[in-house]
Amino acid sequence: MNIGPYQLRNRVVVAPMAGVTDRPFRQLCKRLGAGYAVSEMAASNPALWKSVKTSRRLDHSGEIEPRSVQIAGADPVMMAEAARYNVDRGAQIIDINMGCPAKKVCNLQAGSALMANETLALSIIESVASAVNVPVTVKMRTGPNPQHRNAERLARSAERAGAAMITVHGRSRACGFSGHAEYDTIAEVKASVTVPVVANGDIATPDQAIAVLRHTGADAVMIGRAAQGRPWIFREIAAAIEGTLVPEAPSAAELHALLRDHLIDHYAFHGPVTGVRTARKHVGWYLSGAPGAVDFLREVFYPIETAEAQLAALDRWFTDPEAFVGNTCLERWVQGPLQ
Repeated sequence: MNIGPYQLRNRVVVAPMAGVTDRPFRQLCKRLGAGYAVSEMAASNPALWKSVKTSRRLDHSGEIEPRSVQIAGADPVMMAEAARYNVDRGAQIIDINMGCPAKKVCNLQAGSALMANETLALSIIESVASAVNVPVTVKMRTGPNPQHRNAERLARSAERAGAAMITVHGRSRACGFSGHAEYDTIAEVKASVTVPVVANGDIATPDQAIAVLRHTGADAVMIGRAAQGRPWIFREIAAAIEGTLVPEAPSAAELHALLRDHLIDHYAFHGPVTGVRTARKHVGWYLSGAPGAVDFLREVFYPIETAEAQLAALDRWFTDPEAFVGNTCLERWVQGPLQ
């Protein structure tokens, strides 16, 4: 599969997720089998480009290529300038956000709110595509609501406006993330355009990925929430698509090493304060469902304030996880304070 001049390693894509798909997480997913990853949403407002949060989102140093940056906004001129700004800083593909259902985004008439304003949406695509000499892709939903699914029409217009690839999440803006994704609309989009189409929504296993590809005819699948705490899902799905043996999930020792490496990269990228705070959600996802994890996370890990202590706590968790089963967490935590 190609996006413009870039040939992807496989047909499994990391979804852009604000607050999740930072550079350390994208790198990890690529190492664990993802063929392509899109960055967190970056604001198109120039006033925000120098902020710490946006600066981190635009940092692609050492990232496995191709480097893709998603931009969000509702002003064609501003979006074009944002595209140029990111390309000048290393972006090789620009993705336009027309899929985010968050109120704070849609209230600005950006994200999936653009599905209800096709004229503005197409003006943005045309403006961005003409502003940069890299492929421009679009991520959208099925429509503003289940009664108004206009993804097929908008996708055809987007292709004519210069979109090199289209990703469709199988829910409308009104659905948010509730209910179940539907794939008939994605199949309609695929049948209507010649550029690659990526299917997104409720794909959490290799079998689901294969079923969605067969149903929609899509060129690739995009994985979002299912990768939180389980980044090896990409190698599992990639193997299933390629018809090779699906690898087993990591052993406890492998997971320990993987999580440790992820956190060290995370701390280095975000700094000691933000890194420690934002590491908590990742560790919560990794350990979700493990016996004793609820006690360990609530009573031990979440209160920790330093990177070194977080790593030490995890080392001890993997050494003796049974110490945290039931209500014995604090009583069995006898090796001294971690902070």
